[in-house]
Amino acid sequence: MSAVSAADRNSRALLTGYFLGLGVIMAVWGARMPAVQQTAHLSTAGLALVLLAAAIGMVAGLQLGGHYARPARLPALLTTGSIALAGCLVLVGQGGSLSALLAAALAFGLAHGILDVAANTAAVRCQTAFGRPIMSGLHAAYSLGALAGAALAALTAQAPHSALFTATGTLLAGVAIAAVPIVRSLSGADRPARRADAGKLPLHPSPGKLWLLAALAAASLLGEGAAADWAAVHLHTLGAPAAASATAFALYSAAMAAGRLTGDRLTAAFGAPTVLRAGAVLATAGLTIGVLGSGTLLALTGWAVFGLGLSTTVPSLITAAGAGGAKAVATVTATGYLGLLAGPALIGALASATTLSTALLLPALLAAAVAALAHRALENTAP
Repeated sequence: MSAVSAADRNSRALLTGYFLGLGVIMAVWGARMPAVQQTAHLSTAGLALVLLAAAIGMVAGLQLGGHYARPARLPALLTTGSIALAGCLVLVGQGGSLSALLAAALAFGLAHGILDVAANTAAVRCQTAFGRPIMSGLHAAYSLGALAGAALAALTAQAPHSALFTATGTLLAGVAIAAVPIVRSLSGADRPARRADAGKLPLHPSPGKLWLLAALAAASLLGEGAAADWAAVHLHTLGAPAAASATAFALYSAAMAAGRLTGDRLTAAFGAPTVLRAGAVLATAGLTIGVLGSGTLLALTGWAVFGLGLSTTVPSLITAAGAGGAKAVATVTATGYLGLLAGPALIGALASATTLSTALLLPALLAAAVAALAHRALENTAP
């Protein structure tokens, strides 16, 4: 196996920064959602509509990003998507009515979709260039960013959410603008390298297996969306103070980051199907116990265990799809992220009809389905 080039290492570092920033923005958005709801005087159904608008925007962004996610265009997509997403966070913070929030959320989802497709497509190509698993580590950067964003939200729980959204969006947009020259210089750095052991690469997934990977990604990311958008609200319904409510997603993110930081080594040692199945079982048990209990401590523990269990799921699924090329990655990513934002809206609708605790059993049941189908989905497709 040839040595990893400096360009490939720089590409990995740059992508780590993009995943980190994306995690910060999504955590700030999710952890202060109760404040957004309260300021705009939204009911649970109204909040669900805002999340649905973000989901619709993301569907459009995923499609747009998937269409343009070619190697030469990745730098422009990364830069445009990150600046737009940061700006839309500022707009969400200024929304004081349902109509204003719907428009801002739609734009937020659109930018999120474009950036996510670009980052994951570049990540798969970068991993191929390295010739060894690095996807879990890149996604760990997202979780660390989410942890930092959630911690920031908890520390500023008494401050207006609009100030936090504006400061965070402005800072990250400035960083993205400053990084433009670096991104341009790395336009070809994520090009896959030819390895001496190329014959050992996973098999190209069949159409049926590709859609199974996509379905499991949607199930898994629905769980991540539930944590981002409903963990704080769940703690709030239990009577927890604002700081404790915001801490729920911080604990979830910390556990997910810990799992992803060790995910590449675990996958190399035990294989992706085993790691994925064990994690999904753990996620099912953690969230079920957390939402069926009535205490704040038990709920916080449940969200943490849920994050640990889900930590390696999406990196494993995207890696398996990567053998099929950019189009396969886009299919799994696009389908998966339908679950990320459409799922929380579905949970809101179920909560309106029943209770939030009952609705949150949905991601637990889907995690159980991931565990049952893990081996079938990853057999002969994941290293």
